[in-house]
Amino acid sequence: MSANEFYIEPEAMRPTARTWAFHALLLLITLATATIAGVLFPFGKIDSLPASDPQGWAETVAFIATIPERYVGLIATAIHHLVTDTNYLIDGLSFSLSLLFILTSHEMGHYVACRLYRVDATLPFFIPTPPMIGPAGTFGAFIKIKSPMPSRRAVFDIGVAGPIAGFIALIPIGIIGVLKLQEVPASRLSIPGDISFADSLFMRVLGSLLGHDPTVSVGNPFFYAAWVGLLVTALNLIPSGQLDGGHAIYAVLGKKVHFFTGRIAFVIMTALSIIGFVFYNSPSGFLVAVLLGIMLRVRHPEPYDQTPLDMKRKLIALLTLVIFALCFTPFPIRIN
Repeated sequence: MSANEFYIEPEAMRPTARTWAFHALLLLITLATATIAGVLFPFGKIDSLPASDPQGWAETVAFIATIPERYVGLIATAIHHLVTDTNYLIDGLSFSLSLLFILTSHEMGHYVACRLYRVDATLPFFIPTPPMIGPAGTFGAFIKIKSPMPSRRAVFDIGVAGPIAGFIALIPIGIIGVLKLQEVPASRLSIPGDISFADSLFMRVLGSLLGHDPTVSVGNPFFYAAWVGLLVTALNLIPSGQLDGGHAIYAVLGKKVHFFTGRIAFVIMTALSIIGFVFYNSPSGFLVAVLLGIMLRVRHPEPYDQTPLDMKRKLIALLTLVIFALCFTPFPIRIN
């Protein structure tokens, strides 16, 4: 008798009212921080760049000393506009609600799949951050799986359910964002010191289909929410560690291939980080490289049932590869 025959699927734990309340509180705080972020630079109308360029050590030290006061004043200004100006409130909520819809869809994809396989998992933890420290007012969301995976099929289904659900959720938001784009002169798109966002293949294809070129246009709250959603989806689908792409690679190709793809992904992202910083003035890749370095140290759980996946799931794996290609941008943020 094999070890698999001794395995009995447990009943997944149901969250208590107190648990629901705690997760709802995190969601509400994230809604608030993301709404503020939606009206601040780089996503909104309120410019948060420093008004002065300090020269020399004395001026630099004095400037740094005023950062906390300037930051508090900036957040107070954003809140004042949100409370007193309907246009700002609409922009802020358009960004935050759209982004949270994408993130919630992603995490609930994982959570529902866990429930179907009776795998014990938490409700989504939303991570609020002070606006500008986390530019979107959040570092995303996650669920924590608390029981072993029963099979490679479960690893795959739970892993890909999130990015597929999140990608489907961001499609209508991306369409609205592209339709609301406004073309501007090239001089407004390359202001020295300003931040620009590289467009993914998905946004470029969408722009071509809808007749709005995102490369010569100024964004809007829906466009930026979709942009962040695409970035989150692409990062999660990198085939490393316990990222969603890592789960998919492990389930489809096994432990050994998963070991090597994680290290290859780390090397590639490290190289892209250096290339992006030197040639494209894009420093964002270093954070991804650090994340992948951490992922290499996280051991992937081994499911009880090692039965290979069926052809249907292998085709879905190809679909997730297409989604990754549509979402991935090698140098997402650039400083002009």
